[in-house]
Amino acid sequence: TLGTVATQPFLKQLAVLVAIALIMTVGVYGLVGGIVKLDDLGMRLVRGGKLATAFGKAILAFAPKFMKFLSIAGTAAMFLVGGGILVHAIPALHHMAEAAHAIPPGWLWENLFNAGVGVVAGAVILAVVTAVQRLRGKRHAA
Repeated sequence: TLGTVATQPFLKQLAVLVAIALIMTVGVYGLVGGIVKLDDLGMRLVRGGKLATAFGKAILAFAPKFMKFLSIAGTAAMFLVGGGILVHAIPALHHMAEAAHAIPPGWLWENLFNAGVGVVAGAVILAVVTAVQRLRGKRHAA
């Protein structure tokens, strides 16, 4: 968004970015709020007529599976995004990602590389946090 208004005066840039931020925030939180309330909608529909009851039961059966899918997809997305941030920030990794992209289908290999970097970074952080917690626990026990 900033690229499209980069040549505009500062106040116009600010106004556009604030507007986009507000729209995105309301949109994302509205979508999340709707997902969280799926079971409430299903329960309300179950108390209705035949068609509404059937639809409500379908929502109630679907909602837990959908939440499970979102938890897995969200975790995968965090590894992809985090790995991508690291790959773009570290030149050696960026060159490796470019090499992976050269192998057809490039988008797949580049994304797998980003995800792998994200998983490795997450594992390193987990190991460090776990080690610090163990050291602090031993110190506090003494």
